[in-house]
Parts: sequence; structure tokens; C-alpha cells
Amino acid sequence: MHAEVIPEPELEFGGGGRHVDPRFGIAGYGPADLSAGDAPRAIRVGLIGPADQLPGLRAWLERCREPIAAKDERYPHLFPGFPGCDIDRGLQTILVFSDRHTRALSDRDLRSITDAPAARGLVTAVDVYAAEITAMAEENRVDVFLVARPPELKDTMAALADSAKEAGLALPQFANFHDMLKARLLRLPQPVQIIRRSTWDEAAAPPPGRSRQDEASRAWNLHTALYYKAGGVPWRLARNTADLTVCYIGVSFYRGGDGDVLDTSVAQVFNALGDGVIVRGGPARISGDDRQPHLTEDDAHNLLLTALDAYRREHRTLPARVVMHKTSSYTSAEIDGFQGAADERYLDTLEMSWITDSEGARLFRPGSAPPLRGTLLALTDRELALYTKGSVDFYSTYPGMYIPHPLGIRPVRPVSSPAGTAAEILALTKMNWNQTRLDGQAPITIRAANQVRAVLRFSDPALAVAARYANYM
Repeated sequence: MHAEVIPEPELEFGGGGRHVDPRFGIAGYGPADLSAGDAPRAIRVGLIGPADQLPGLRAWLERCREPIAAKDERYPHLFPGFPGCDIDRGLQTILVFSDRHTRALSDRDLRSITDAPAARGLVTAVDVYAAEITAMAEENRVDVFLVARPPELKDTMAALADSAKEAGLALPQFANFHDMLKARLLRLPQPVQIIRRSTWDEAAAPPPGRSRQDEASRAWNLHTALYYKAGGVPWRLARNTADLTVCYIGVSFYRGGDGDVLDTSVAQVFNALGDGVIVRGGPARISGDDRQPHLTEDDAHNLLLTALDAYRREHRTLPARVVMHKTSSYTSAEIDGFQGAADERYLDTLEMSWITDSEGARLFRPGSAPPLRGTLLALTDRELALYTKGSVDFYSTYPGMYIPHPLGIRPVRPVSSPAGTAAEILALTKMNWNQTRLDGQAPITIRAANQVRAVLRFSDPALAVAARYANYM
């Protein structure tokens, strides 16, 4: 048994500048693709939502061109100010709006959403918004859609379950506006960003059970997400030139809309840029031994071959190293299938790990503060517990609300040292473009695969899926 603290991994920004925190890195150096010719210097934003929201939302976005003050001088690293979003500061881009690219929902459509029972209103809302977005997308004059949802729209499970039963609707399990709308729009090239009124309107209460971040943090998170969805690279993993080219792959499982078939979702996170290609895997089955979903040897083999072929089409070459993270343990059949595919494509290294958030081991520090983020407990070289949420030295505090617990990491055939494996996973928790604070729990491999599965549950399995991760987040 061995315990140590992994140093906070650095990220890379414009001009090769490095920092541990995305916000300080962007403010100091600009986005990672600052010098790239195809970096989005202007992002055309389409606005869709209730007429009474759009002027206020647009006014707030215009306000975000200028700096927004920090929240709390006691924790300047935890709550830094927002530098503004303009061509000469921050992400060094501008958001472009126009009346032509603004669609206000009609009163009739809004009444059909808000006056209907919860389940019927949800289905109607998806239909109405999808129709408006699709019509605007056909003009091909927008890079990203910003969707303001009606505050009265209910998509909590308690409200939907009773309402769906009364209305005779076969609403899929875990139905919600975000996932259902994204699933409907997967064929469109433009990603969608959904925003609640409480994000930009201080007078609007956040949803029950949620707190509101300070204004600067909200501006950071939204603008970073829009920049990534427009094709930009806000930050990348810091890597050495001697490192092998690597492809990160996350694998998770989901049930389709009929609930009868267990399918596989795969999110490839390509190299240090963090961009990915989504691959739909074959059917899985629940094992009678551990009650976890697993693939047959042939399906595991075909899944990795499909992922590697997608990588080759994107980069015109294959990686030297593949790192696979899976949300269930590996059977001998899966190991043989994945390794067979790796050998068939002449990969130098294949590393497989089971990542679980139900790790039973816990560590404690003297005093009341939780363990430091990056604290690693190696029970053996195949049993690791890593705190990806915890106290952060750079913040001088713990940024969370609840007692953190570690991720469980179970390498199959360890190639790297426990510290090396943990450091890479810790760095991958920072590749989340919806969140700029250092409090991500899961690495982007697992996070992306889980977000993909959440959307694919509501998509037609016969249709091709969107290739970009930006269409799911």
C-alpha cells in the first residue's frame, strides 16, 4: 500500500503558455489554437427561445464583451473575474448576433408547451424547438445555436412519470429536454447549447436543488463551451514531443428507447486536443457473474477496429498508444477481443482500465478539509483510488459542496506506474469544456461516453450518429 499526491497537471494555451487553471491560462495566453488559421475569430450564434427572454439574453451576452468583476477577494484563484469576450482579450473571439438569426417562439407554441401536462409539454417542446432550429440550420449561417428553454418546462422524473401515465405516453426512462432535443438534432452539423434563464437573469431563481454560480464563473463556462462548439480549442493537454501519439477511448453502455437492448457507446478523445469522434458499438449483455454489461470477444474486437479506423480517417495515421477506459470490468473475452484488434493494427501499446465511482477506500487529512485533489492510494498496482475532487492548493480551499470520494481505477495489464496512470487520468478530468473550475470527477473519456449514451438513448438506432462530441455535450 502506498499513498502520494499527484501534482496538478498543467494545460497548454496560446503560444505554448502553460497553467494549471483553464481560466488563468486563457486570460494570460489566449486559447490553445490562438495562432491557428482556422480558429474561430467570430462565432455566429443563433438564438431560439421565448420572446420575453431573447432581448435580455442577448443584452447579457453583449455585456460579456466587457470584463466582469471577480466574486470574492478572499479566494481570488477560485473566483477570478471574466476578462470579457472580444477579439483582443480572453478567448480572442466575438459572438455575432443578428435579427435574422433570432427566432422567438410564438405564443401559440409556448401555450402548447406550458399549458400541457408535464410529459406532453416536454414532447411538444422538443418538437417545437427542433423545427425552429432545423429551419435556421438549413440556411447555414450559424455556427452554434443557443437555446433558451421555457422556465415552466418540467422535466423532473417525478413530474414526468405521473404525467406520462395519465397522458398515455410511452416516455422513455430518464427523459429530459436536453437529451431528447440533442438526439433529435444529431444530423445537423451545428451544435446546440441550452441555457436556463437563471444563467443570465439574476432575478430568475435556479432550478430547485441547484445553486447559482457567480456571474463571472457563468460567463467563463458558457463562452468556453461556445468556443469549443464552434470548432475552437480552448486548451489542450500539455505533452512532451517525445510522447507517443495517443488515442483515448471511453466505453459505456445504455438502453435504447425500447429498453430491451443494451447498446454500447464509445467516445474517442483524440490526442492532446481533446476533440473526439463518436462511435456506436454493438449490443452488450449483463453478465450473470457480476451483473455488469459486457461485450463478446467478437464485438470487443470489432468495436476497437471501428474506433481505430475512425482515428485513421481523421489523422491519416494510427496512434502508437491507445488508452481505453470502461465503465464496467473487463472479462477475459473482452481483453482478448480488444488485444486482438490492437495486434491486428500493430499498436505498440494498449492500456485498459476499469474506472468506477463506487470506490470503497477513503482517506482523511488532519483537520476538517478533505484530501487534496490528486491524492492517490495504491492498494496494489491493479487497485488504485484517486481523488479527482478534493481540496485544491491553488484555490486555498475545497471548491465542492459535499464530501468527495475517490475514483476507483483497475488497470488490466499495467504498463505505466500507478502514479503515471493516475496523473494521466487527473489531466483528463480537466478536458471538460462545460466547466472551467478544477472540480471534475470523471476523466473526459468516461464523461464523454456517458454524455453520448444519455443522448443516444433517444435516437433512432437505424440512423447515423453525429461524429463530433460537441453535438452531445
